[in-house]
Amino acid sequence: MPRTLSISNMVTPGSLGPHPPEPTDGEQAGQPLLDGAPSSASLDTLIEQLVPKADYYPEKAYIFTFLLSSRLFIEPRELLARVCHLCIKQQQLDKPVLDKAQVRKFGPKLLQLLAEWTETFPRDFQEESTISHLKDVVGRIAPCDEAYRKRMHQLLQALHQKLAALGQGPESLLGTDKPISYRNKPPASIHRELLNICSDPYTLAQQLTHVELERLRDIGPEEFVQAFVNKDPLASTKPCFSDKTNNLEAYVKWFNRLCYLVATEICMPSKKKQRAQVIEFFIDVARECFNIGNFNSLMAIISGMNMNPVSRLKKTWAKVKTAKFFILEHQMDPTGNFCNYRTALRGAAHRSLTAHSSREKIVIPFFSLLIKDIYFLNEGCANRLPNGHVNFEKFLELAKQVGEFITWKQVECPFEQDPSITHYLHTAPIFSEDGLYLASYESESPENQTEKERWKSLRSSILGKT
Repeated sequence: MPRTLSISNMVTPGSLGPHPPEPTDGEQAGQPLLDGAPSSASLDTLIEQLVPKADYYPEKAYIFTFLLSSRLFIEPRELLARVCHLCIKQQQLDKPVLDKAQVRKFGPKLLQLLAEWTETFPRDFQEESTISHLKDVVGRIAPCDEAYRKRMHQLLQALHQKLAALGQGPESLLGTDKPISYRNKPPASIHRELLNICSDPYTLAQQLTHVELERLRDIGPEEFVQAFVNKDPLASTKPCFSDKTNNLEAYVKWFNRLCYLVATEICMPSKKKQRAQVIEFFIDVARECFNIGNFNSLMAIISGMNMNPVSRLKKTWAKVKTAKFFILEHQMDPTGNFCNYRTALRGAAHRSLTAHSSREKIVIPFFSLLIKDIYFLNEGCANRLPNGHVNFEKFLELAKQVGEFITWKQVECPFEQDPSITHYLHTAPIFSEDGLYLASYESESPENQTEKERWKSLRSSILGKT
């Protein structure tokens, strides 16, 4: 029988624990973090550093860091407008006669900045007014070199395709992740248990990895910042964003769905031998997920098997060889801020960097813990220092964490997809928590008075029996 992990240990965006203490001013001080990038500066100064010149182009790390974090202080649409305005002003692009030699030095740098921006943060360009700023500033330099207009057309075409692809996303879970009650337990002819669809643990681990990577690709880096946007105390306007983290939230829902799917598949069989078989199958799947580097599915499976309706099935667990399960639990133990898991994650990340095959590049982190880490970073350090400067040092660390995630999510899945299995993972009915408890009590009778009272209450409310 497994050790029961408290649900409070399973991190979700809604329950991320206490806020760590704010650092002192001394902790926020420091030397420039990038060439020419201070550890803190006014927003205006940071915007100016983003703007290319004929003899200057910002570091790639600076561009990503500032574009990621700037949305805490200014909307991307407004930021682009200010960048374009500075370009026009500094390069005198509003003059009747342009310095063509100067523009030919500046033009490629401007187009490079716009290409990096649209490639990494395409959702910043969903409004027509934002596209207008692009067309305006490039239209001013186009007379100096016709190649600029052609490059702009290619850039907008790529942006349109990227936005269209993001709009499609993977198969939606809307309507399929809602748990069903025990009363609606589908008959065997309708509900095909997972082992009838896929009996090979390695194959299921591969298909879970397909689903994970598919969903990860839809999450924009900006969502990690927008999830925790609060009103800037020095600003008089409302937060820049309010409801633009749909893909991030959908991924957390996928984790929860997989937890409940595992528990449902275990509680569904009426015979304990079959239930034990399902548990041992999921233990093997979890082990294969660990070997692949799919830690999110691994944790979801462990969490599903540790749900109380499953963990209370003592007679079932007595028939299970649990040694492998306890090893996996140890790897994902929340003790010491998930110390064992973090060590395994670093190992997988190192393997990914030195990989000779796409199979070795896979790193799918335990997502809710990644969210928690970013949340604590956001809450533990002020966005602005007492003098009103933006705390750029904080945002460089934020960009480091999010940038690593971007690298991981871009890995192509090397496994061939099996549509019948992934469809089942997306659509198979799952029990609600009450439904799981009732199925559990029907499989193994309540052992104490508390369980007996709950069983009676559930039978009354769900099945309509007294």
